[in-house]
Amino acid sequence: MIDLRSDTVTKPSAGMLAAMTSAPLGDDVYGEDPTVTELEETVAALLGHEAGLFTVTGSLANILGVRALVPPGSEVLCEASAHIARAELGAHAAISGVTTRTWSAPAGQIDLEQIRTLIAPDLGPYFVQTAAVSVENTHNFGGGAIQRSYDALADELDSIGMPLHLDGARLWNASVASGVSLKAYASRAAAASVCLSKGLGAPVGSVLVGSTELIKEARVWRKRLGAGWRQAGVLAAAGLYAINHNVERLAEDHANARQIAELLADAAPGSVKPDQVDTNIVVADLAGTDHSVAEVVAAAEAAGLRVGGVGATQLRVVTHLDASAEDCRTAAEILARILS
Repeated sequence: MIDLRSDTVTKPSAGMLAAMTSAPLGDDVYGEDPTVTELEETVAALLGHEAGLFTVTGSLANILGVRALVPPGSEVLCEASAHIARAELGAHAAISGVTTRTWSAPAGQIDLEQIRTLIAPDLGPYFVQTAAVSVENTHNFGGGAIQRSYDALADELDSIGMPLHLDGARLWNASVASGVSLKAYASRAAAASVCLSKGLGAPVGSVLVGSTELIKEARVWRKRLGAGWRQAGVLAAAGLYAINHNVERLAEDHANARQIAELLADAAPGSVKPDQVDTNIVVADLAGTDHSVAEVVAAAEAAGLRVGGVGATQLRVVTHLDASAEDCRTAAEILARILS
């Protein structure tokens, strides 16, 4: 079975497992796990921030990062299909008392005009106040798109003293594909997160970075939410191995995704534009075909391929390190046969 539902389905390699079993350990709630500390310091340095916090999921890293920037009763702005709005089960409202307003743009892109219109400074006791803007880079439901106006937005927010939150779950992909360093992206944000369990292939974990004070507060809230952990260096070691071995190879996933997009574009013209596939995610719109997403997903499963749907007419295919170029070509051929 070829599984291209997500890049979260990868399994640890032999080298990663060896690193996990040999990691020096301690109690991280006491701040005594040396491998966790090494991971947090390594990622913070890579992203141009003072400190880092290892968390079990990207969602938790985002919850903590947004909470640190947005007081209860205030709002964060984001794109309508952003992960914090669509895929974190209302956690920012349910847990942090934070509301969300959104703009909509193709491929989840930053739209400066819409953002300017949405930003609400202190308008008195009748309107919610905007406390931060959140950007996802790459944008998951936007087909792994790299943000085009990121620096322009950061400049504008700096000019009005408003913090930027960066959901960088797949920032590694954005950096490899664009040639822009991780630090150039993440240092523009007051709080930023990166995932280790997606393209990098670690089994668990994300890292939130920010100022020393922001991370100190986030660490308290991590414990308050029941997410403190003990000998977490077993998992941190996987993250360190992933950073040291699996970043540059992301270019292979990007090339495989482009190949899939090209074959799908031939089989179902108009469903996807290969030149707009920036990284490792292909979202094909089946609205112009005679097939529903559910039908294609079921037919693909029967043929030995797992893919997923992310909308009423949107099929998503995600390449990763456990799917070879041959696997990805086979997957594309299966989908092409179904669609044509």
